[in-house]
Amino acid sequence: MLRKSLITAFALLSIAGAAQAESKIGFINSQRILAESPQAARAKKKIEKDFEKRDQDLQRMGKQIQTLQETLDKNSATMAESERRTKERELADLTRDIQRKQREFREDLSQRQNEEMAAIFDRVNKAIKQIAETEKYDVILQDAVYFNPRIDITDKVIKALGDGTK
Repeated sequence: MLRKSLITAFALLSIAGAAQAESKIGFINSQRILAESPQAARAKKKIEKDFEKRDQDLQRMGKQIQTLQETLDKNSATMAESERRTKERELADLTRDIQRKQREFREDLSQRQNEEMAAIFDRVNKAIKQIAETEKYDVILQDAVYFNPRIDITDKVIKALGDGTK
Protein backbone atom coordinates (compact mmCIF):
# COMPACT_ATOMS: atom_id res chain seq x y z
CA MET A 1 0.00 0.00 0.00
CA LEU A 2 2.79 2.42 0.94
CA ARG A 3 4.73 1.41 -2.14
CA LYS A 4 1.71 2.06 -4.38
CA SER A 5 1.22 5.54 -2.80
CA LEU A 6 4.89 6.39 -3.35
CA ILE A 7 4.74 5.30 -6.98
CA THR A 8 1.57 7.37 -7.51
CA ALA A 9 3.14 10.44 -5.85
CA PHE A 10 6.30 10.05 -7.94
CA ALA A 11 4.22 9.73 -11.13
CA LEU A 12 2.24 12.88 -10.27
CA LEU A 13 5.43 14.83 -9.57
CA SER A 14 6.91 13.65 -12.87
CA ILE A 15 3.78 14.71 -14.79
CA ALA A 16 3.73 18.10 -13.02
CA GLY A 17 7.42 18.60 -13.81
CA ALA A 18 6.90 17.73 -17.48
CA ALA A 19 3.93 20.10 -17.73
CA GLN A 20 5.93 22.84 -16.06
CA ALA A 21 8.85 22.35 -18.47
CA GLU A 22 6.50 23.01 -21.38
CA SER A 23 5.02 26.17 -19.84
CA LYS A 24 6.13 29.56 -21.07
CA ILE A 25 6.40 32.10 -18.25
CA GLY A 26 7.14 35.80 -18.48
CA PHE A 27 7.74 38.54 -15.94
CA ILE A 28 7.25 42.31 -16.06
CA ASN A 29 8.61 44.95 -13.73
CA SER A 30 5.82 47.51 -13.33
CA GLN A 31 8.11 50.06 -11.65
CA ARG A 32 10.42 50.03 -14.66
CA ILE A 33 7.47 50.42 -16.98
CA LEU A 34 6.32 53.48 -15.03
CA ALA A 35 9.84 54.91 -15.05
CA GLU A 36 10.64 54.22 -18.71
CA SER A 37 7.41 54.22 -20.72
CA PRO A 38 6.70 57.23 -22.92
CA GLN A 39 3.11 57.41 -21.61
CA ALA A 40 4.30 57.77 -18.02
CA ALA A 41 6.77 60.52 -18.98
CA ARG A 42 4.05 62.42 -20.87
CA ALA A 43 1.58 62.02 -18.00
CA LYS A 44 4.15 63.34 -15.51
CA LYS A 45 4.90 66.41 -17.65
CA LYS A 46 1.20 67.08 -18.20
CA ILE A 47 0.43 66.87 -14.49
CA GLU A 48 3.37 69.14 -13.63
CA LYS A 49 2.18 71.70 -16.17
CA ASP A 50 -1.44 71.52 -15.00
CA PHE A 51 -0.50 71.95 -11.31
CA GLU A 52 2.36 74.42 -11.78
CA LYS A 53 0.29 77.59 -11.23
CA ARG A 54 -1.32 76.27 -8.05
CA ASP A 55 2.10 75.24 -6.73
CA GLN A 56 3.48 78.70 -7.43
CA ASP A 57 0.49 80.29 -5.67
CA LEU A 58 1.12 78.12 -2.61
CA GLN A 59 4.80 79.07 -2.60
CA ARG A 60 3.86 82.75 -2.86
CA MET A 61 1.44 82.40 0.05
CA GLY A 62 4.14 80.65 2.09
CA LYS A 63 6.53 83.56 1.52
CA GLN A 64 3.77 85.99 2.44
CA ILE A 65 3.19 84.15 5.72
CA GLN A 66 6.92 84.08 6.44
CA THR A 67 7.22 87.82 5.80
CA LEU A 68 4.21 88.59 7.99
CA GLN A 69 5.59 86.38 10.78
CA GLU A 70 9.00 88.08 10.59
CA THR A 71 7.34 91.50 10.73
CA LEU A 72 5.34 90.47 13.77
CA ASP A 73 8.41 89.01 15.51
CA LYS A 74 10.48 92.11 14.83
CA ASN A 75 7.91 94.83 15.48
CA SER A 76 5.35 93.37 17.89
CA ALA A 77 6.90 95.13 20.89
CA THR A 78 6.56 98.56 19.24
CA MET A 79 3.15 98.01 17.59
CA ALA A 80 -0.08 99.27 19.00
CA GLU A 81 -2.14 96.48 20.60
CA SER A 82 -4.94 96.74 18.01
CA GLU A 83 -2.46 96.70 15.11
CA ARG A 84 -0.66 93.67 16.58
CA ARG A 85 -3.97 91.80 17.03
CA THR A 86 -4.97 92.64 13.46
CA LYS A 87 -1.64 91.33 12.10
CA GLU A 88 -1.92 88.16 14.24
CA ARG A 89 -5.45 87.57 12.97
CA GLU A 90 -4.30 88.16 9.40
CA LEU A 91 -1.46 85.66 9.94
CA ALA A 92 -3.83 83.07 11.43
CA ASP A 93 -6.31 83.50 8.55
CA LEU A 94 -3.56 83.24 5.95
CA THR A 95 -2.08 80.15 7.64
CA ARG A 96 -5.49 78.47 7.76
CA ASP A 97 -6.10 79.37 4.11
CA ILE A 98 -2.76 77.97 2.93
CA GLN A 99 -3.29 74.75 4.91
CA ARG A 100 -6.68 74.29 3.27
CA LYS A 101 -5.26 75.01 -0.19
CA GLN A 102 -2.31 72.64 0.39
CA ARG A 103 -4.68 69.86 1.44
CA GLU A 104 -6.87 70.45 -1.65
CA PHE A 105 -3.74 70.56 -3.83
CA ARG A 106 -2.48 67.22 -2.47
CA GLU A 107 -5.91 65.60 -2.86
CA ASP A 108 -6.36 66.88 -6.42
CA LEU A 109 -2.81 65.89 -7.36
CA SER A 110 -3.26 62.41 -5.91
CA GLN A 111 -6.56 61.91 -7.70
CA ARG A 112 -5.09 63.10 -11.00
CA GLN A 113 -2.03 60.84 -10.62
CA ASN A 114 -4.29 57.87 -9.88
CA GLU A 115 -6.38 58.61 -12.98
CA GLU A 116 -3.28 58.86 -15.17
CA MET A 117 -1.80 55.66 -13.71
CA ALA A 118 -5.06 53.80 -14.31
CA ALA A 119 -5.02 54.88 -17.96
CA ILE A 120 -1.37 53.88 -18.32
CA PHE A 121 -1.93 50.47 -16.72
CA ASP A 122 -4.91 49.91 -19.00
CA ARG A 123 -2.55 50.37 -21.97
CA VAL A 124 0.13 48.28 -20.27
CA ASN A 125 -2.30 45.41 -19.66
CA LYS A 126 -3.42 45.51 -23.30
CA ALA A 127 0.21 45.41 -24.46
CA ILE A 128 0.97 42.51 -22.10
CA LYS A 129 -2.07 40.59 -23.28
CA GLN A 130 -1.10 41.13 -26.92
CA ILE A 131 2.48 39.94 -26.26
CA ALA A 132 1.17 36.94 -24.30
CA GLU A 133 -1.17 35.90 -27.11
CA THR A 134 1.32 36.55 -29.92
CA GLU A 135 4.23 34.77 -28.24
CA LYS A 136 2.08 32.09 -26.60
CA TYR A 137 2.89 32.74 -22.93
CA ASP A 138 1.03 30.61 -20.41
CA VAL A 139 1.43 33.11 -17.59
CA ILE A 140 3.00 36.53 -17.11
CA LEU A 141 3.87 37.55 -13.57
CA GLN A 142 4.17 41.05 -12.22
CA ASP A 143 6.25 42.22 -9.25
CA ALA A 144 7.85 39.06 -7.88
CA VAL A 145 10.29 38.74 -4.99
CA TYR A 146 12.66 36.91 -7.31
CA PHE A 147 12.67 36.16 -11.02
CA ASN A 148 15.20 34.86 -13.47
CA PRO A 149 16.18 37.67 -15.87
CA ARG A 150 15.70 35.15 -18.70
CA ILE A 151 11.90 35.46 -18.32
CA ASP A 152 11.84 39.29 -18.01
CA ILE A 153 9.75 40.75 -20.86
CA THR A 154 9.62 44.30 -19.48
CA ASP A 155 11.62 45.65 -22.44
CA LYS A 156 9.13 44.09 -24.87
CA VAL A 157 6.24 45.78 -23.06
CA ILE A 158 7.99 49.17 -23.03
CA LYS A 159 8.78 48.79 -26.73
CA ALA A 160 5.16 47.87 -27.47
CA LEU A 161 4.00 50.94 -25.54
CA GLY A 162 6.49 53.09 -27.47
CA ASP A 163 5.25 51.71 -30.78
CA GLY A 164 1.70 52.61 -29.82
CA THR A 165 2.39 56.26 -28.88
CA LYS A 166 1.10 58.56 -31.50
